[in-house]
Amino acid sequence: METFDFLKLAKKRYACRKYFDKQVEPEKLARILEAGRVAPTGANRQPQRLLVVQSKEGMEKLARCTRDFGAPTAIVVCADTSEAWTRKYDGKVIGDIDASIVTDHMMLCAASLELDTLWVCMFKPEAVREEFALPPHVEPVNILLVGYGDGIPADPDRHDTQRKPLDETVFHEHF
Repeated sequence: METFDFLKLAKKRYACRKYFDKQVEPEKLARILEAGRVAPTGANRQPQRLLVVQSKEGMEKLARCTRDFGAPTAIVVCADTSEAWTRKYDGKVIGDIDASIVTDHMMLCAASLELDTLWVCMFKPEAVREEFALPPHVEPVNILLVGYGDGIPADPDRHDTQRKPLDETVFHEHF
């Protein structure tokens, strides 16, 4: 039985900031959206709401909210705050956490399909809300740009020098 090397996939993924003018195939987009559907959410509330943007008009709307880097597809990952689980100890509504887990699942699925992505948090939330007519209880959390990268992918070994060593970020039993 062949084993899947998750770390190889995770290291292959990079932040792509230039795309070819080639649309994501419907079957690949369906797999990416399915990866988001099966992502875990707090208390299985599934508050994620995914807005797929692919049309010229839709991408022009998105460009009024953030940079799109020429990507042919964007998934605006939102959280329905009326459905998100709330932690009882401090009242933290975890819709943003759920949306980020969903985004991560879709991003890694895209990488497995030989697609490139950029996870965007630098956007104007009110502009997204207005451009795409989001209801008041739906919060835009992340935007995932998806497409075929134009350029040289980042070196999968970059993490050896660009990431902190584990002993600076991992603590056992106490800080």
